[in-house]
Amino acid sequence: MRRVVTGHTPEGTAVIVSDEEVAAMPIGAHGSAATLLWGRDDVAQFPDDGAMPAVSVAFPPPGGCRLAVWELAPQGDEFHEFIRRALAPWADADDPGMHRTPTIDYDVVLEGTVGLELDGTETRLGPGDVVVQNGTRHRWHNRGDTIARVLSVTIGANHRIDGGGPV
Repeated sequence: MRRVVTGHTPEGTAVIVSDEEVAAMPIGAHGSAATLLWGRDDVAQFPDDGAMPAVSVAFPPPGGCRLAVWELAPQGDEFHEFIRRALAPWADADDPGMHRTPTIDYDVVLEGTVGLELDGTETRLGPGDVVVQNGTRHRWHNRGDTIARVLSVTIGANHRIDGGGPV
């Protein structure tokens, strides 16, 4: 994916500070992937130079944010296993793919058919559908026969339910 980032000169003039391709991180052998496009652990302060701040963990602390695109392959449960292994602090170890994060997420389906599973229910979503994920326990499924692509903006929050991951 192409990422264009703006920033400021020392005099305060708005400029493009980078324009580059960001590589996806492959997940499994069927085409699932995740691409972290931007993130920060702190509250943004402007003007700034547009440099990408360091991030400490997959999901942001309160006041921090992440921007990512993730892709779900139509075959297999490789994304569910990725959640269980790589995102263990937020994942249900006994139920692969189920996870709860201390965040509010704005998820936009870009391509494909996605199933959003909550505790005992599933909602099907298609291109243009938006989910406001309020720190609930959930799992994603590809319910189509092509790659499903979702844009996710994640903002750190406080979560008082066990299994909400590090705060």
